[in-house]
Amino acid sequence: MAKLSLKILRNLPAHEKKLTISTIVTLMRAVLIPLIIAAMVCHAWQVAFVLFCIAAVSDILDGFLARWLNEHTFLGACLDPIVDKLLVLSVFATLAIMRTPLFALPYWFVLVVFIKESIIVLGTIALYVIKGHMHIKPTRLGKTTAVAQMLFIVWLFSCYFFDWEPIKTFYVLRAIIVMFLISSLLQYVNIGMKQWKSGSA
Repeated sequence: MAKLSLKILRNLPAHEKKLTISTIVTLMRAVLIPLIIAAMVCHAWQVAFVLFCIAAVSDILDGFLARWLNEHTFLGACLDPIVDKLLVLSVFATLAIMRTPLFALPYWFVLVVFIKESIIVLGTIALYVIKGHMHIKPTRLGKTTAVAQMLFIVWLFSCYFFDWEPIKTFYVLRAIIVMFLISSLLQYVNIGMKQWKSGSA
């Protein structure tokens, strides 16, 4: 894995490797992940809610800064989705493991999220290894799925903090998230298969 990463970096021009302002914001979001998990474990839901909202806003901010300052880099394009995936998956996994009395996320839900993200990441790496290049560009459905997951987590934290228990709404939202996950996965797999057959990325 390290060998692959170094090979990618060696083939990149210098401006693609630089640490931009938007990338720094992304790294700051990564630092928030263990803090959010720690707050959840300690049942400090207000702290977890605030920290997660900051992380969600930073996700919007780094994209805005990248466009406004024209700081689109390969490093930023790789880090941003990876940090987002780690953030969402870490929160979902923690909620499933903690088995909180209000809404206990089932393990199968976390498994669906994990499988979806793993297939996308491994598929991207496989395209690079076999084809010699890869294309990192989120689709509109992929972005919508990411936003839906973020909003679902914000809603869950709000329920924990205010001691709400709208169980029917929970099941409906969870089903919607699963549909988004499956739909976006199928879309990315279809895009990957087209890149594989055409040989372009």
